[in-house]
Amino acid sequence: MNNDIEGNVLITGGTGSWGMVLTKRLLQNDKIRNIIIVSRNEHKQVEMKRHFHSEKIIFKIGDVRDFQIMVNLTKEIDILFHLAALKHVPVCEENSWESVQTNVLGTHNVIQACIANKVKVMVDVSTDKAVEPHNIYGITKACAEKLVVNSFHNYQSSTRFVCIRGGNVVGTNGSVIPLFKKQLEEQNFLTLTNPKMTRYLMKTNDAINLIFNAIEVSKGGEIFVMRMKSTSIEYLADSMIKIFGNSKSFKKILGRRPGEKIHEVLVSKNENHLTYEINPDLYVIVPENIAETYKYPSSWKKMKKEEFTSKNAEKLQEDDIKFLLTND
Repeated sequence: MNNDIEGNVLITGGTGSWGMVLTKRLLQNDKIRNIIIVSRNEHKQVEMKRHFHSEKIIFKIGDVRDFQIMVNLTKEIDILFHLAALKHVPVCEENSWESVQTNVLGTHNVIQACIANKVKVMVDVSTDKAVEPHNIYGITKACAEKLVVNSFHNYQSSTRFVCIRGGNVVGTNGSVIPLFKKQLEEQNFLTLTNPKMTRYLMKTNDAINLIFNAIEVSKGGEIFVMRMKSTSIEYLADSMIKIFGNSKSFKKILGRRPGEKIHEVLVSKNENHLTYEINPDLYVIVPENIAETYKYPSSWKKMKKEEFTSKNAEKLQEDDIKFLLTND
């Protein structure tokens, strides 16, 4: 873990899958004094407290929609990881204004609280859905990204604002993999909306590694993009049937749901000219308003792809998927 990760840490939406793994990793760092977990879910906080048994973790019931609560909670915080969001595409489609309040207004509140209390670093964890958005979830996350990126330049603030953009992380709440596994165990069939869809996949620990990597190299205002491998939903389903199913397992096609895209995008054509390859696992999109003066290391290379999509990304093979599914 790099030297920038130290002091008091606050994680919004910290009881979710990302928050659990992030907290576990932070507890391994002796430079971390306290980890403040903020969420609305009392039950999950109780479960998380029982899981970790650490005096460093402090649980607070709070909502990012409430600006004053966020101001109170960010006092003496050094690093804030912003994970809180409404993220299920169908739920967001059916609750559009609720999505705006949490994902957009909530992010704005977190930004302003960080500025007010001089938080050193704010990290916003975004999604491929924010690129060329086709649903309300993606639109709200795209707005949140802009708010975070622009804040570094629009406000006279000491806070370093950083944005991380990733795709699907294996095993996270609401992801397709736990659903597929449960369907096979209980019904011996899988439900697919569209077998031709492609999606990015990676492990949570790898995602956390890239977050720490991004914090280390960021100057502020960048969007860091995880170079994830991808797979078609049909290939994923077939692989899971081989691993967890039997000769009677089958697939059921339900049809595309409102707001779903066939392929996801992590770097669009419009962002290509701003995008550099830091290492084999990470791209960075430099801030557009200072792109000409942004000083980057000579080791960074311009992105070669016209765009980075789940269609043209390197594909996961069956052994890769088996590794993702069966190893922590």
